[in-house]
Amino acid sequence: MQTVLKGPSSEVIIGPDLPIVMIGERINPTGRKAFSAELQAGDLSRIPRDAQAQADAGARVLDVNVGAASVDEVALLPQAVRLVQDTVDLPVCIDSANPAALEAGLKAARGRALVNSVNGETAKLKAVLPIVAEYGAAVIALCMDDSGIPGTPEARLRVAENILNEAAKLNIKPEDILFDPLVMAISADHTAGAVTLATARLIRQTFGCNMTAGASNVSHGMPEREVLNTVFLTLLAHEGVNAPICNPLTNGLAIRAIDLMLGHDEWGMGYIRAYRALAKA
Repeated sequence: MQTVLKGPSSEVIIGPDLPIVMIGERINPTGRKAFSAELQAGDLSRIPRDAQAQADAGARVLDVNVGAASVDEVALLPQAVRLVQDTVDLPVCIDSANPAALEAGLKAARGRALVNSVNGETAKLKAVLPIVAEYGAAVIALCMDDSGIPGTPEARLRVAENILNEAAKLNIKPEDILFDPLVMAISADHTAGAVTLATARLIRQTFGCNMTAGASNVSHGMPEREVLNTVFLTLLAHEGVNAPICNPLTNGLAIRAIDLMLGHDEWGMGYIRAYRALAKA
């Protein structure tokens, strides 16, 4: 099963037997006070720099989120999308909780975008899936619903099944859905990582769909976060998560190492190229 995304003149294919596709997470004000303040002031000058740096570090898709407090996302998100694609020839992942902003971003995007995100909540399905269908986009689907985040892998799988059924009513195919098994902080629950991994395993075995995950969520509140993030990225990849949302500036070489160990990097050339790019930088 392959998910196809497109930039202005490029194509990115996500598939279980293909190299991992990094979705660059940096164009997002969460946890970035300076960027948040710039967005509030209407200053988008950081976006091209972040886009280029992530592309240079190996990101194949760039998440674009301008959701800082008091920001008019409907007006600002399409500007940010155009800036990214004027800078790098990559598909965009349009990231907003506001359906009107998602639609505005999709109108501005060139190629075939990824929408971030929908989940199993009834209102969310009704608001987001028709937009995804209208613009022929792909979509990230979070394994949570009106009851919140299920505590077991089996319950999260049922949410995924419901999302697939609702998407099918609008002719959105399984290959156009990237499931997110949901990464929670192990500082709050030491079993959280295991539940996420088991969920990913079930989704791969049951539906064969491609998957994403915000891997760095696992390490919140813990020391040496990058160690935990790298280990968890490796485990996620082993269970079928092949399009993680991560920071390519810190995770890029590790992702290529994972590809190499999983047999997705012939002669290790992807790893060698990533190493040389990092050394040069």
